[in-house]
Amino acid sequence: MKTTQANLINAFTLIAISLWGYFSSSSPSPTAFIPAVIGIFLLFCTNGLKNENKIIAHVAVVLTLLAIIGLIKPLTGAIERIDNIAIIRVALMMVTSVFAMTTFIRSFIAARKK
Repeated sequence: MKTTQANLINAFTLIAISLWGYFSSSSPSPTAFIPAVIGIFLLFCTNGLKNENKIIAHVAVVLTLLAIIGLIKPLTGAIERIDNIAIIRVALMMVTSVFAMTTFIRSFIAARKK
């Protein structure tokens, strides 16, 4: 899979699921918008990734890494609360972010071999 495709999947997942989490919560927190904001920034990186801009690719990697790290605490909180839907939401965002990160790493390795 191309990095642009993986980035788009991750960006849309972060946006959609964080909005779902915010609007479905009985006591919504503004911090639920953080993954959506990261997803929006990742969407802006798509054209740069498509044009193989190294700086934009590195920005996308850093944003994706921040998303992965930032989702650890919400996942542990959802597990402590035994909130299965929240666990699924956060885990899905983490899975797509890890998938995008591995795609980026594979792309960097392939570019290095060239």
